[in-house]
Amino acid sequence: MTTAALPRTAPSRTAPPAARTAAVIPAAGRGVRLGPGAPKALRALGGTPLLVHAVRAVARAREVGLVVVVAPPQAAAEVRHLLDAHPLPAAPAAQGADVVVVPGGATRQESVRRGLDALPGEVEIVLVHDAARPLVPADTVDAVAAAVRAGAPAVVPALPLTDTVKEVEPQAAGAPEPVISTPARARLRAVQTPQGFQRAVLAEAHAAFAGAGEGATDDAGMVERLGQPVVVVPGHEEAFKVTRPLDLVLAEAVLTRRRADGY
Repeated sequence: MTTAALPRTAPSRTAPPAARTAAVIPAAGRGVRLGPGAPKALRALGGTPLLVHAVRAVARAREVGLVVVVAPPQAAAEVRHLLDAHPLPAAPAAQGADVVVVPGGATRQESVRRGLDALPGEVEIVLVHDAARPLVPADTVDAVAAAVRAGAPAVVPALPLTDTVKEVEPQAAGAPEPVISTPARARLRAVQTPQGFQRAVLAEAHAAFAGAGEGATDDAGMVERLGQPVVVVPGHEEAFKVTRPLDLVLAEAVLTRRRADGY
């Protein structure tokens, strides 16, 4: 289902090479684990909504020529005004990223699909980024896009695990859970975003696995189900997801340090 985009009020420009890479940021969820109140993407970090930080983060990347924000279905205009009220940073290249806003769907998978539908024809590489990862460095974004441009159908940034992981048999809340196995930690990675894709591959995955219920929450997982290879590039410790109140405290600390460093 194609939806009309709400464009950023900026002069048109000749599409630079980076325009072939677009970032889709699904931000239509409510984020209940942060507690009652505004949707998670609109919670404040350092006085600025998480979503604005996430848009700025991917827009700083040299590889990204377009950012598509997928907003709560009834709040696309409000999100457009919010982004207009918070200017993007100065572009590292001669041309910066454009931003459009489209209304999302009932699930994350449907929202990503609507973001894909809003992309112009020249886009060849798509990055899907969590609005709740507001501090991802531009170098990480560029590394993901570059790996796709080099030929990988799908790319995810990830970090090695520092904790031992146990596979368990789930039980009722609070009950002891029997351990089934202990996976080899050296083979495990904690995956982050943005995840990067050849556009045709991601579109095929969404068409093949149209979501029921909550739909898919991991785009790379759908590409795996197609039988396409997914590769990992190094992630970054500051690209963590803000899901719980303690994550927000950590994000505030990182942001304070960055501001002190003039970032």
